[in-house]
Amino acid sequence: MIASLSLILLCQLAGEAIVRGLNLPMPGPVLGLTFLLLLLLTRDRYATLRRGPLHNDAIESTGRGLLAHLSLLFIPAGVGVVQKLDLVVEHGGGILLTLAASVVVTLLVTVATFLAVSRLLAKN
Repeated sequence: MIASLSLILLCQLAGEAIVRGLNLPMPGPVLGLTFLLLLLLTRDRYATLRRGPLHNDAIESTGRGLLAHLSLLFIPAGVGVVQKLDLVVEHGGGILLTLAASVVVTLLVTVATFLAVSRLLAKN
């Protein structure tokens, strides 16, 4: 599990370093996750990559373990909100308005995407 977790963090570090080094407009962990996905896809094609943490679904079991305890990763964010509660109270109206607007925009984009895909599939 330590080797698998190290590989996951190494992919995240590589993504973060490339994003910061090239000043790309995307989060580093997203690029790191893409690297991990490519590693897993190439592992299934080439037997030489099926060693160490890429052997016998070790990455998958480590990922399941992380997901099982995902709620623990939200504790620092919750503590940060409680520490800045005065700012939340001061800007509460703006925060609620922004959250409501983002929900509406997300729903509209989801409906538009669904309709576009439905039309494309109906043509085929």
